[in-house]
Amino acid sequence: MTANPDGTLLDVRDLCVSFRSERGIIRILENVSFTVREREILSIVGESGSGKSMTSLAVMRLITDPNAIITGSITYKGRDLLKLSPKEMRALRGREIAMIFQDPMTAMTPVYTIGWQIEEQLRAHQNLSRRAARARAVELLGEMGVPAPAKAAGRFPHQLSGGLRQRAMIAMALSCNPSLLIADEPTTALDVTVQAQILELLLRLRTDFGSSVMLITHDMGVVATVSDRVMVMYSGIIAERGPKPDVLGGPTHPYTLGLLHSIPPMHGEKPHRLPSIPGSPPAPMGRPAGCPFQPRCEFRMDACASRPPLFRNGMQEASCWLAEKGMPDWAHERAIRAAGEAA
Repeated sequence: MTANPDGTLLDVRDLCVSFRSERGIIRILENVSFTVREREILSIVGESGSGKSMTSLAVMRLITDPNAIITGSITYKGRDLLKLSPKEMRALRGREIAMIFQDPMTAMTPVYTIGWQIEEQLRAHQNLSRRAARARAVELLGEMGVPAPAKAAGRFPHQLSGGLRQRAMIAMALSCNPSLLIADEPTTALDVTVQAQILELLLRLRTDFGSSVMLITHDMGVVATVSDRVMVMYSGIIAERGPKPDVLGGPTHPYTLGLLHSIPPMHGEKPHRLPSIPGSPPAPMGRPAGCPFQPRCEFRMDACASRPPLFRNGMQEASCWLAEKGMPDWAHERAIRAAGEAA
């Protein structure tokens, strides 16, 4: 089964994730909708607790808490993943949709070698002998830029550096040539040089393997480097989404503007203190009525007491009443400067 005729590989509609608790229903994601097209890199960006990783876990069907309530639809190549049986989902997970987890050290099994773990992934989804799977594992490690791949295949996760563990995790995720790769903060805790190498590797996935990538990150510099489209999340909702040049060059949601403004300048005089968004995101049980960003927003107005819909402006959408009226000129000028720093 292939993607839709319009090139849509993944279509998420009105995804809601809630959890039952002693204090009542805790809403984590509210009506999240987006698409991922063939050979596209979609970046999902936001602060910790915005719902980025929860979205990726929902797509992978890895939310196993019995108190979870998941509604909406997650359609992959015409099949709603939420309606598949556990057996059907296991056959799909790893083969068609794979994930690079945020911390390879905890995502990998510490008592087995890197090579063995990649071999098991291959043998679970392909009819390969142990010898053929080992040869393919070594080949994949080499393709991901791991030095001396045969030697690295015989090592345990703790015996590799952070950058090599991340490459090994990517090799494992790509072992069955998935159509969709979900990368959850793949450059976190890596030095700048290794970060650049990992980002270059993600770009290669599209050209060399034909994969689509759903990239979870909080780093606007990473977003500017690799994205085709951007989706900004805040407190479990979509704040803004659209093509990268539109979102970074002309944001229509104050939260996106604040994220861009917080990027350190690369040129000119360095500020004594970096700009930041005042306050902190609300807890899921303490979201204010209306727009969840309003307590922190410098553009707050009376209309913000009610929840805004997603206003469309060309290919760009934002959940903000200001998007309907237009961002002030001075804010657009600030965004353009910040986008230049991110790039």
